[in-house]
Amino acid sequence: MVTSNDFKTGMTIIIDNVIYQVVEFLHVKPGKGSAFVRTKLRNLTTGNTVEKTFRAGEKVEQAILEKRDMQYLYSDGTEYTFMDNENFEQMALTKDVVGESNVLYLKDGMNISILMHGTKILGVDLPAHVELEVVETPPSEKGNTASGGTKPATLETGAIVQVPFFVETGNRIRVDTRNNTYIDRP
Repeated sequence: MVTSNDFKTGMTIIIDNVIYQVVEFLHVKPGKGSAFVRTKLRNLTTGNTVEKTFRAGEKVEQAILEKRDMQYLYSDGTEYTFMDNENFEQMALTKDVVGESNVLYLKDGMNISILMHGTKILGVDLPAHVELEVVETPPSEKGNTASGGTKPATLETGAIVQVPFFVETGNRIRVDTRNNTYIDRP
């Protein structure tokens, strides 16, 4: 058990047999009345976020999650197959479990972490940044590169990212997987 005063960003808790991750929290001490903690929680099963208020010091059950390091092997169109790096067991996950946005960055041989609570798989934790090749992007027009701006680029995994005008087909770029944005050219 943990109290609402001990909340930290990223902590996982169980409320009504549902596992939530603390996205944001704020301790509020009003001039009149008792203190409370206002939180934004993400449901790890569905991905939805909810706002919930707890009394200061209210006890909540903490969820202990296990991270298993795995390697992405391949996709057969409906399922994504991963291999455990320790015992070489293979595991097939659906697109719902992997996550719609995470699928766009899976590359053969990529190492990822799978979040588990007991035997239940909650999701996939990708690296914050991945390096991918640009397979298609419109050519830059003369004079556009100095003024700045962006153009769409299709990456080797099928993801589409806005990139600066100077990026060309065949370049390798780093992309932030958390918000689908261009970082730089390595």
